[in-house]
Amino acid sequence: MHKYLRAIGFRQIKNRKQLQVLITDCIRSAKKRDYISMSERDDFVFMECCKEFADGIGIAVRGEFDENNNYIYNYYFPYVRGSYVSSEEDISIERHAEKESYAGVCDDLRLGVSLIFYFQNVITYLKLKEKNKIPVKGTSLVLSALSCQGMVIMPIIKNERDKKKVRQVTRNRSHLLAAARRGDEEAIENLTLEDMDTYTVISKKIQKEDVFSLVDTYFMPYGVECDQYSVLGEIMDCQKVQNSLSGEYLYRMTINCNDLLFDVCINEADLLGEPAVGRRFKGIVWMQGFIDFPESE
Repeated sequence: MHKYLRAIGFRQIKNRKQLQVLITDCIRSAKKRDYISMSERDDFVFMECCKEFADGIGIAVRGEFDENNNYIYNYYFPYVRGSYVSSEEDISIERHAEKESYAGVCDDLRLGVSLIFYFQNVITYLKLKEKNKIPVKGTSLVLSALSCQGMVIMPIIKNERDKKKVRQVTRNRSHLLAAARRGDEEAIENLTLEDMDTYTVISKKIQKEDVFSLVDTYFMPYGVECDQYSVLGEIMDCQKVQNSLSGEYLYRMTINCNDLLFDVCINEADLLGEPAVGRRFKGIVWMQGFIDFPESE
């Protein structure tokens, strides 16, 4: 049972029989089907079936055809399609060891860490790879995430001057990180001193103030799985939608986290608080990514 099924409105599915009915329905009445025949694996035919239960929110089932031309599903996963381009940095793609699924890695300077995500549009990538068109230049990344645990907290009050100062600090840090990546020793030293100063200031203030009044946003790896993160970010947009099959209500929010925009989908029952534009979302997310390949157009 996939942990994040509940995030798209299937909280009531408790056993294998109910799951099998759902997967069969996704295969038979899929909104989108895409497949590829891979010559390097003796014409192995790999197909993906996607069915949506709300706009951009659904289940993808992936599998293969046997010698009798019968479709056998290998695995499935819930997904939410993102709405905004999150990054235009270079992306590396690696196959998972146990099945025909892939992870993407993006080194975005705004985060300061390598962003690892579950790759959504695998068939497009495999088709380009079959034609020897990988790597592709000019790609963009649309991030999205599913969450089973989150809360809404109030924002930090900032005037226009404070916002301008934050934007300037963010730009300066991005420039320093870019220089440090190129091996600039002065930039590395400045970043180290900046982190030490930040630690000193927070250590003093934390004794009298709440941590969430000091930390406006963060993006940190969570647990042992490399594509799960603990995030805190500002809600830029929020929609309440309903799963057309189960009837459960979901919140789809656009989050600005460390100046990175991505959509988060969470079941209403798993969210503590009332989301609204300007408030902040804090939670654990499973990060997914859709890569826009110019060559596929």
